[in-house]
This record gives sequence, C-alpha cells and structure tokens, in this order.
Amino acid sequence: MKDYIKKVYGDIAKGKKKCCCGSSKNKDVSEKIGYTKKELDAIPSDANMGLGCGNPVALASLKKGETVIDLGSGGGIDVFLASKNVGDTGRVIGIDMTESMVQKAKKNAKAGGFKNVEFKLGEIENIPVNAEIADCIISNCVINLSSDKQKVFNEAFRVLKKSGRLMVSDMVLVGELPGRVKESSEMFSGCIAGALKKEDYIEKIKKAGFSNIKIIKEDAVCLSDYMGSDKVISGIAEAFSSDELDAINNSVVSLKIAAFK
Repeated sequence: MKDYIKKVYGDIAKGKKKCCCGSSKNKDVSEKIGYTKKELDAIPSDANMGLGCGNPVALASLKKGETVIDLGSGGGIDVFLASKNVGDTGRVIGIDMTESMVQKAKKNAKAGGFKNVEFKLGEIENIPVNAEIADCIISNCVINLSSDKQKVFNEAFRVLKKSGRLMVSDMVLVGELPGRVKESSEMFSGCIAGALKKEDYIEKIKKAGFSNIKIIKEDAVCLSDYMGSDKVISGIAEAFSSDELDAINNSVVSLKIAAFK
C-alpha cells in the first residue's frame, strides 16, 4: 500500500493524475476547507494542490521564531503559510515520502523566494530530525494514509520540545464504511479507507504521551466538494454506487485536533 500511495502522489505531483481528495479547481476546494483567498494568493499557485481537509496553520497560533514541522508536506502549501507566521527567525521543515513531491516543493520554495523553509524526503513514521527541536507539528490529511498511525504520533511526540503542540487536520470515521470502500486501494490513497474511528484516533494521540487534547472543529465530508462539480476524479463516481458514496458522506468527518506535550 505504501508503494501504491507513493506512485499515486508521485503521479499527482507530476500532473499525471488527480486524486479523489483533489480537484482540477484546487483553489475552490482549498477555500471550502478553510484557506482564505488572501492566503492562497500569497503562496506559489503550484503549491496548492487541493489535497488537504483543513487549514492547520490557521489554528496553530504560530509565533515569530518558532520551528514548525509539517508531516506530509506535499507541494508545500502549509509550509509556506507557516513560514510567513514564524518569520525570518523561524524555521519550517516539510517531510514527505514522495520524491516528486519534495522536488516540487523545493521548486515552489525557490520560485516564491522562501528562505526559512526546507523539505526533507522521509516517512512520517520515522521523522528524519533530532528529538525536541520543534515548537509545533502540523499535518493536513496525511496521517490517515499511514499503516502505523501510533508510530506517527510517537514520532511527533519525540521531535516536539517540552510544551510543544500538535495541530492536525485529518479524516476520521464516525460511522461504518461499506466493505468495498474499505477494501479499495484508491479510497485508501484518497484518505478515506485508511481513516480510523474518531475515538481510536484520539486514543493513539493519548498513548503517544500527549495531554490536553482538544477537538477544535469537526466538519462533515461531502465528496462532491472534493471531486468537483463533474464528480469525475479517478473514476470514483463510476466505481461506487450512490448508496456507497452516501455512506462515505455519512461516515467520514474532517477533524481538527490539538494536543500538547
């Protein structure tokens, strides 16, 4: 599955494929999930790939001089927004396991003149940085793609400084997915089939050592918002029945959650 996800997101980075959590109208999707037009206009347009399910930077209360790590940084949208908040004395590190995404993000950073950012190739289950270096960790609709979510949260705890914070937007389940959806590799790469039950997701954060866990916001997922008005993204509309698509809409939510070390 990890190899499949790398291929899917590598193809997305190269413009060869769209994902069911992406759209040809990336700006429209991004505004629906929480980004402002002003934020989107302030970053390289190629960094906005319409792949998130929230805007973690808007909720992270970042301060000048802080060090931020973005788990699953993609084209760099959240890294670039965070870099503006932490300023020249701050630092933002993007981690992504797909080489094409890292290359794309580095190209966007150069095009946008961002000096306080860096992008590293690596897996979020094994974050390639030293312990206790980050003030804040953000992630946007990526942890659900991991096959070992507990290890991701353990690693996040390791690299955070004491009193550091975690701010995540992610897909979680509040109901049951149909069997065919759970078994679909395309729905896994589309951030649906790999989602945990909400209570299990929170429990893994607790088990990693985090405290003061707060649900900031919880939004219903409407697939048509992600798939575009024509609903033709990677054949999702054709592959599943209307009942199955309705079950996804009724079972999946976009969770915005904060936790502290």
